[in-house]
Amino acid sequence: MEVAIVGAGKLGYKIAESLVNGDIDVTIIDTNPNVIEDVKDHLDVLTVKANGLEIEVLKELDIKSYDIVIAVTNSDETNIIICSLAKKLGCGKTVARIRSPEYTKQISFIKSEMEIDYVVNPELATANEIVRYLLQSYTFYSGNFAKGRVSVVDFKISNLPKFIGKRIMDIENIDGLLITAILRDNKIFIPNGSSQLKEEDIIYIIGEKDNIDRLKEENSNIPDFRNHIKKVMLLGGSKIGYYLAKKLTRLGISVKLIEQNRQKCEYLSEELNDTLVICGDGTDTNLLEEEDLASTDAFIGITGYDEANLLMALMAKQSGVKKAIAKVSRKSYTQIIEKLDIDAAVNPLDITASDILKFIRGGKVVSVSLLLGGEAEVTEIIASESLSIIGKPLSKLGLPKGIIIGSIIHDGQVIIPNGNSVIMPGDRFVVFCLTSEVPVLKHFFTPKKGGPFSELRNYTKNTRKFIDI
Repeated sequence: MEVAIVGAGKLGYKIAESLVNGDIDVTIIDTNPNVIEDVKDHLDVLTVKANGLEIEVLKELDIKSYDIVIAVTNSDETNIIICSLAKKLGCGKTVARIRSPEYTKQISFIKSEMEIDYVVNPELATANEIVRYLLQSYTFYSGNFAKGRVSVVDFKISNLPKFIGKRIMDIENIDGLLITAILRDNKIFIPNGSSQLKEEDIIYIIGEKDNIDRLKEENSNIPDFRNHIKKVMLLGGSKIGYYLAKKLTRLGISVKLIEQNRQKCEYLSEELNDTLVICGDGTDTNLLEEEDLASTDAFIGITGYDEANLLMALMAKQSGVKKAIAKVSRKSYTQIIEKLDIDAAVNPLDITASDILKFIRGGKVVSVSLLLGGEAEVTEIIASESLSIIGKPLSKLGLPKGIIIGSIIHDGQVIIPNGNSVIMPGDRFVVFCLTSEVPVLKHFFTPKKGGPFSELRNYTKNTRKFIDI
């Protein structure tokens, strides 16, 4: 499969990194020579220093031979035009990053008229994730699959005292649940029954939502915030802040938004009728005290500075705020976040890359979620008759240690599988996979003829080079 990414910023880099792990032939196009050199030094992709807006550049690249063109420059307008040009020149499908609230209101018209197949909006997607965090009781990561019936949730072992020091096989009352992964000493691995849990571990559990709720109820150390979020304070008047305020006020939640830029404040005040917009420095503790931070149910740091978001979220927790969330984009912060006393850290890059991966894999791949900055992923697949694993006991598949099938939905019933379980046509199944095993994953889920991963089957890795057009 041939994929071209126009724009080698943080998102473009993240998408390329995720696709390379999946053995897809990637070309990155950008006008900045320094950025191109950095990509070339760190990723095994074809790099092209050129302007993706130029028709001659696209023709010289033979853009019609590409299956997908992904435009993620800093300009919505540029992304829209690049996708339209690429489609008219004959490429297979196009993906555009479009972030502006004004464009979002008319996105269906833009997609139709400009022939864009898929639109990603990192800020809107992040706002949706934050709302979901606020309205449920789990921390750091929660992914819903099988139309919401199956969840992958992480728990700190320190909040599960009955689990501390036990081997997984010796843990009682976890019927209908499966521990799919353990994060320990900043490394994630897939355990077996003899793996012993330590107090500092974070575990990822997959199971039917009711069973996960039962586990939470049996462990009083896990805080429950559902239906208790009435007042929310937002730090930062970014696009995420705009989308968040819109969504929260529609749910009847009182929102205060603090932004330092006066021009932004004026815009937000006009657009957000039900939100109290405060023009001031949200890192000023005196201002936060005046706005009664301590009585707030949730604090969300969504400025453009990761450090400010994390610091103020920590301060909010120390002030007694029930739930504190921070937006974090830097991959280097991924590991330390797990140790901090905040309830959630959301990464727009991971959220958006997951959406694009789902679109690229297409077909029977229903959803993809990246974990821990992309060190692992959870994928939901609908089994077709042509899948090579159909009708075989899981114990006979020879899955590597870095891949585990966490659940199977058969005839509407959620099954936590064992070695004797069999996947049948039409079943949904959720796979937890370390990123290092993604190239191996395709071999196990390659259909005999066609299917969700068939486009990867005959891929041969080519020698990469640098092109300066």
